[in-house]
Amino acid sequence: MERKDIKVWYDQEGDYLEVMFENKVGYFRATDNDLVMEKVDEKGHILGFSVQQVSTVKKTPLEVTLAQSL
Repeated sequence: MERKDIKVWYDQEGDYLEVMFENKVGYFRATDNDLVMEKVDEKGHILGFSVQQVSTVKKTPLEVTLAQSL
């Protein structure tokens, strides 16, 4: 069984959640959901994602598709 460490960080003051699957250099880019940004490396591989205004996500689940480059 392969194991993977995931880093989750929540900033209550900024109402911001960040989830990282890998600790690599990358950049954030927009998704089809205005609340969610995906972090990718230079080849477009998903490194993680962030959610802004987390407290507004209460009544319905937040849904987003993260684009993975091949």
